[in-house]
Amino acid sequence: MPPALEASQQWVTSMARRQKKRPHTKAVAAHPVLSQKISRLAVVDFLRGLALIAMTVFHFIYDLEFFGLKELGYSDQFHWWFLAITVAGSFLFLSGVSLYLAHAHRIHWKPWARRIALIAFTAIAITVITSFITPARYINFGILHMIAAAGVIGLAFLRIPWWLTAAAAVAILAIDHTVTIKLLDVPALSWLGFVSQPPVASDFRPIFPWLAPALFGIATTKMCHQGNWLEVLATPRLDHLFGRSVQFIGRHSLIYYLLHQPILFALFWAWLWLAP
Repeated sequence: MPPALEASQQWVTSMARRQKKRPHTKAVAAHPVLSQKISRLAVVDFLRGLALIAMTVFHFIYDLEFFGLKELGYSDQFHWWFLAITVAGSFLFLSGVSLYLAHAHRIHWKPWARRIALIAFTAIAITVITSFITPARYINFGILHMIAAAGVIGLAFLRIPWWLTAAAAVAILAIDHTVTIKLLDVPALSWLGFVSQPPVASDFRPIFPWLAPALFGIATTKMCHQGNWLEVLATPRLDHLFGRSVQFIGRHSLIYYLLHQPILFALFWAWLWLAP
């Protein structure tokens, strides 16, 4: 074999051996959803606590009417109606935020199932209790029912692009605004939405349109996560007394939700009993 050809073959063989010894690596861009650990955000607990306080204000106004201390329709005034709508939307938006924060890396099925079961059980209990206390306005599908439903449906949106989730939320609002189906007016189906005549209830939050705020919460949080903005949102610790107090309420939202109305009722009954 000519020396030049032999040298060429030796060079090729040497390069092949080096390639085998070299570990095969593939460049993969770090994705924030996969590479960053998400912790609980103080600002989320704080905002949830504020929403609960605002809810208490509205229920105080509602109870004034319920106990006959204000005229019928007092709580239906625009500013009180707007407060109720804002509070409900805030709860659902923050439920979407929390769903993404808890399951951004992977779905933790056991904690998720426990949470959904607890909320669903509480929602059913509220339906049963209100059917006895206020049968004419009992809660068939209220905010807790909707939060539980959003916690299930929202799983389907955790892995898709945030802009697609936001688009789905906009579509839900648009469809709800334009579509009504009289067949869904019956109590067994009204929870879906599209009703031509909403049922008379103390609280009614059907899938359409109330899934939209939860999806906006998922989309917003995923957008912030992918843009590395969650670190900025995690900066405020809100360690002052007011901040810690409101966060405490936000961290124990379900307990607060269940206790605040019985406490208000007890206070009103005591007032009416003691008042001359």
